[in-house]
Amino acid sequence: MTVEAFRDSLRSGFYKAMPEVAPQYQGLSPGDPTLEPYFAVAEELNIPVGLHMGTGGNGMANITQPKYRASLGDPFLLEDLLARHPKMKVWVMHAGYPILEHMIAIMGANAYIYVDISGMIWSYPLDDVHYYIKRMIQAGFGKRIMYGTDFVMWPRLFETSMGVIEHAQYLSEDQKRDILFNNAVRFLRLDKDQFEWPE
Repeated sequence: MTVEAFRDSLRSGFYKAMPEVAPQYQGLSPGDPTLEPYFAVAEELNIPVGLHMGTGGNGMANITQPKYRASLGDPFLLEDLLARHPKMKVWVMHAGYPILEHMIAIMGANAYIYVDISGMIWSYPLDDVHYYIKRMIQAGFGKRIMYGTDFVMWPRLFETSMGVIEHAQYLSEDQKRDILFNNAVRFLRLDKDQFEWPE
């Protein structure tokens, strides 16, 4: 899509967000110059951008994506991009798993960065997933973690992945509600009255 066609699709409301930007699978950094004009448009129009960072799945480079590089999923690679676009709203998909401390550092330096826990929440060892989420909570980012799925073909995984949050004893009920609902409503500028939340 050309930059102008992209701009038109956002202005018309055809697209309301810009996920999943995943240059890592093509052997590119998120700061690659070819992506720059699209990020500039997203920042200008205040469109949220979802960036794939972190893991791509076990054996990715050997099986289906030979250009994939684990090093290109390091959240620190976002730093120059965010400096060029300080008002761009970004959520890091898969929370940059497993590069936890770099993810926390980037979130601390950039107030508009959120994460989602899609993919990692159902595809990696549960103890590690809980450690990752708990550490981000301890670092003070409970208001910037969003639930996500990263699957469309296995609907029963909704129950499994939501259960990871619902049964997490280290989370308060308010923190669970934030992760499952409130944080995404705020970040994506949704009308929360259009949704029903069971009491």
